[in-house]
Amino acid sequence: MKSNVPTPTGMPDKLSPETLAVRAGQERSQFGEHAEALYLTSSFVFENAAQAAARFSGEEEGNVYARFSNPTTSMFEARLAALEGAEDCVATASGMSAIMALCLAHVQAGEHIVAANDLFGASLQLFANILSRCGIVTTTVDATDHDAWSSAIRPGKTRLFFLETPTNPLTRIADIAALSRLAHAHDILLAVDNSFCTPILQKPLQLGADLSVYSATKYLDGQGRVLGGAVCGPKKLTDEVFKYLRTAGPSLAAFNAWVLLKGLETLKLRIEAQSANALTLARWLEAHPRVVRVWHPDLASHPQHALATRQQTKGGGIVSFELKGGREAAWQVVDACRLLSITANLGDVKSTITHPATTTHGRLTPDARAAAGISEGLLRISAGLEAVADVEADLERGLSII
Repeated sequence: MKSNVPTPTGMPDKLSPETLAVRAGQERSQFGEHAEALYLTSSFVFENAAQAAARFSGEEEGNVYARFSNPTTSMFEARLAALEGAEDCVATASGMSAIMALCLAHVQAGEHIVAANDLFGASLQLFANILSRCGIVTTTVDATDHDAWSSAIRPGKTRLFFLETPTNPLTRIADIAALSRLAHAHDILLAVDNSFCTPILQKPLQLGADLSVYSATKYLDGQGRVLGGAVCGPKKLTDEVFKYLRTAGPSLAAFNAWVLLKGLETLKLRIEAQSANALTLARWLEAHPRVVRVWHPDLASHPQHALATRQQTKGGGIVSFELKGGREAAWQVVDACRLLSITANLGDVKSTITHPATTTHGRLTPDARAAAGISEGLLRISAGLEAVADVEADLERGLSII
């Protein structure tokens, strides 16, 4: 049975995000250590046969087997749930396993999903090529087109709306509150991938979403160290995700959970600073003569700037921009970088640069990439914590020669 670790007794009921990120969910062991304990074990020992039976049946809470219960993992789940304002959280091995677990927990063969057409490339692959084998059909729509979501509903069949906001990589913003009203009017669940914003910048559940999904690999870790994922929401919904995880086993390793716990402690500091750096960089790129267009939610030129301002506290750390000259120009800029890391990961304290058309979205068909707005001249930067002037100078090295 999953072990739920509450916030330690004696702590105030209402705490700020900074405090929750450092204190929530911590379990004290018999040794009384100050830092969260790392429990590296595959199984747990019972006092007697009766307790073993009670644990396995779910009559008694407690740890049983590390595939579905571990104190360190439970601490991470409790801390993220507290930050999210969620009743419960289920941690998984990666962001993709979190999405897979959510879908298979709540959608059956013969049922239908409506998803945004500009999700992360692997998410689109999951819906099109993996869930389809399970008899689950997915229709993709423009995340910002409310009428398209409505028209895609199949009465009695559609069970889930799935979206990212901001999207990857063009930071398009979907109206969570409006889509939640539409979904709930048709008895459909709304799940939001909140990896770009984290609970610090956006709380989907407070805006009406049923479930908030994370690739903890990104900002929650923040230093490119481990993989992880999570699904947050009301217990009646996360319990179904947990049942899938208990049997199928896409579990978060205890060591990864411990690393993610430490990442959460600095989350607010990091993502606010990265958001500020990203906006400064976006404004510089927007004024650059060799840049066609820039996407960042805090830019007044962003198509959903007003919605982003209402829905998020800051624009986030992702900046995407399109160059004149297509792939050749984009690759020249990437190859000229000496400071930025050429990698597809994001959310790291080190700034990263990637060419989505040939990396994160490279497995999509040309038509699918076009529908998602992924051009050959598009580059995505995840702003880190370096001095922005140094990042600009690194980019200028390539921009000056295209």
